[in-house]
Amino acid sequence: MSFARFMAGPVGRGVRVAAGLAMIIAGIAIGSTGGWILAVVGVLPLLAGALNVCALAPILKAPFSGKAALNSK
Repeated sequence: MSFARFMAGPVGRGVRVAAGLAMIIAGIAIGSTGGWILAVVGVLPLLAGALNVCALAPILKAPFSGKAALNSK
């Protein structure tokens, strides 16, 4: 549960947004098919951080919503 709380906090959200942006920039810089795939995949952590959701949380039996993760014990 602490992982979900970290990811829902400001630092975790910032890490996800930064990682998504880095993947998008790297993918565009590479430019080949693999690069474009990397750029498209980079949208996922970018949106997850921006929308404050964690796709891995249900696997870890934590709330999907970041707000719910911060409020849970």
